[in-house]
Amino acid sequence: MSPVHVDPDPFTEVLDKAIAEGAEALFGAQRPDGVFDYGEDSLTSTLGTVGAVSALHFADPDGSADLIAAGAGWLRRTQNDDGGWAMVPGLSSEAGPTAVASAVLHLVDPEGSATWVDTGQRWMDDHGGLDAIPHPEVVSWCRQYYGFVGWLAPEDMRRFPLELALLPGLYRRLFDLRLPMASALGLAQARHKPLTRLQRTLARWAEPNALKVIRQVYEHEGSTGAWCENAWVTGLVCTGLARAGLAPDMVAAAVGWFHRSMAPDGSWETGPLDAAWTMYAARGLAEAGYADDPRLTASVRLFVRIQQHRPFLAFGCPPGYWGWSGTEGWPSTLETGEILSVLCRLSGDEQADAVGRGVDWLTRVQDTRGSWGLCVRNTKVANSGPCPMTTVQAVDALLDAGVPADDRRVRRALDWLAGVQSPEGTFESVWYRHHTMGTAAVLETFSRVGRAGGETARRAVAWLERTRLPDGSWGDGTGAPGTVEETGWAVSALLAAGADPAAVRSGVDWLLEHRRHPGGGWPSENVHEYVRFVSRYTNPAFAHGMALRALGRYRTATRRATTS
Repeated sequence: MSPVHVDPDPFTEVLDKAIAEGAEALFGAQRPDGVFDYGEDSLTSTLGTVGAVSALHFADPDGSADLIAAGAGWLRRTQNDDGGWAMVPGLSSEAGPTAVASAVLHLVDPEGSATWVDTGQRWMDDHGGLDAIPHPEVVSWCRQYYGFVGWLAPEDMRRFPLELALLPGLYRRLFDLRLPMASALGLAQARHKPLTRLQRTLARWAEPNALKVIRQVYEHEGSTGAWCENAWVTGLVCTGLARAGLAPDMVAAAVGWFHRSMAPDGSWETGPLDAAWTMYAARGLAEAGYADDPRLTASVRLFVRIQQHRPFLAFGCPPGYWGWSGTEGWPSTLETGEILSVLCRLSGDEQADAVGRGVDWLTRVQDTRGSWGLCVRNTKVANSGPCPMTTVQAVDALLDAGVPADDRRVRRALDWLAGVQSPEGTFESVWYRHHTMGTAAVLETFSRVGRAGGETARRAVAWLERTRLPDGSWGDGTGAPGTVEETGWAVSALLAAGADPAAVRSGVDWLLEHRRHPGGGWPSENVHEYVRFVSRYTNPAFAHGMALRALGRYRTATRRATTS
C-alpha cells in the first residue's frame, strides 16, 4: 500500500513566513551594541522643545538666542491644523502640550508668534482649558508656564511645598520621580511667589535639602547637565534653578547640554529609550523561537552592561536596577522586571549574576501593600504609584527567575491585584492606555500561577472576550480601532489562560493582515502613556515584539493541540 500523502497546511506556511519576516524586520533595527534602535521614529518631542526653549530663555537668553529662535520656529511649524500640539508631531492634539507650547511661544516671541499663540489658546478654550486636563500633575506644570507669561497671577500658581524637603522620606513618597523638578521649581517659588513669613522661613531651612536632591541626580548621571537625558525634565530643573539664582554650575552645564543636543531642525528629544526598545524586541523574538539566535547575545551583554550597581540616592533606591536608557539613568520597576524576564528566556549564563541582583532589587522595593510602583517604595503619586501592570511585570520577573508561585512576595502581589480589579473585570496600567493591556497582563500572570480558573481571571477573560472588535482585533476597550499592541497582548493572554487556538484565530488573522509590506513588520500606534490620559507616544519595537509574541504563542499552541 502506498503511503498517504498529506498536503501541508497553507496557513502554517503563512504563519511561519510572517514570524520569520517579522523577526528579520526587528533584527534589521539592531545596532552592533545590541540596542534595537527606533529613536528616529518616536523621540522628537513638543515637551522636550518647550522645556529647552524656556530654560534657555531664563538661563542664557543672549548667548542662546539662536537656539531659542530655532526652537520657537520648530514649534510654529509643528502646530496642528486645529491649533493644538501633540506630544509627538503628527499625532492628535493634546491639552498639556498645547498649553505649554503656546505659553512658551508667548514667552520668547510674543509678537512674531502671536497668531500661533492665539490659535493654541483658542484650542485650549474649546477643550475646557486647564481645568479639563485629567491629571493634576500636568495642570500644575501648565500653571507654572501660564504664570511665567502672566496668564496667571503668582499667587494662583500651585505651590511646591519646599518645607517637605526637611523630611526626606516623606518628600520622596510625595513627589517620587518629580523630586528634582519639584525641588527646582519650589526653590524658584521661594523667591517669586508670595509666601507667608512661616513658609518663607521653612523654605529657607529646606533649601539645602532640595538642592541636595537635584545635585544627587546630577552627579549620579555624570554631571553632564542633563537630568534623565530628557529635555523636558532638564528644562524644568534648569528653569527653576535659573529663576532662583542658584547652582550656577548646574545651570551652565544644562545650557551646554541643550546646545549639544538640539536637533538640526530646532527640536529636542524627550530622551533615548534604548532599554525599553530592546527589551520588548528581545522578548518578542524569544517567544517566537529566536531565544538561541546568536544575534541576541549582543543584547544580553547590553543588559548586563547597563544594569546599575550604585544606589540612586535621590529616590532612596538600592543598586541592581535598570532604567529605560543608559548606564546612569533613573530606576524603573517596569524596565527591571521586563529585562529580567528577557534575560531568563535568552541563552547563555553570563547574565546569572545580573538576574540575581535584579531579583534582590525588586524584593527590596516592593510596597508593603504587595504592589510595585515605578521606583520609590510605598509612594502613591499618580503616574508613579502602585500599578497593576507594573506589579505583574515584577511578579513575572520573579517567576521567570525561579521564585516559586507560593513565595510570599508573589502571594502578596496577587492578593493586592485581586483587590484592585474593577467591577467590569479590568485592571489599570500607568504606562499603557486604558485597560486592554493591563487586563491582559494580569490575566497572563494569574494563569501561569495556576489561578486561571479563579474569579479574578474569569472576569478578566470575560471582559477581553466582550471587548473584542468585530474584525477580530482589540483596541483600548472603549471602542477605539484595533491596534497591533493591544491585539497582540490580548491574544497572548487568552492563550496563556488556556483558550483554544481557534478562539483567538480572528485576532491572529488580523495581525497577519496588518503587516507592513514589504519588510514584514507591523505599524505602531500611540498607546504608550507618557503622562496618563494626557500625552502618548509610540514604541515601534513594542508593536513588533508584541505581534511576534502573539504569533509565536499561537504557533506553539496549535502544534500542541495537533499532537495531543
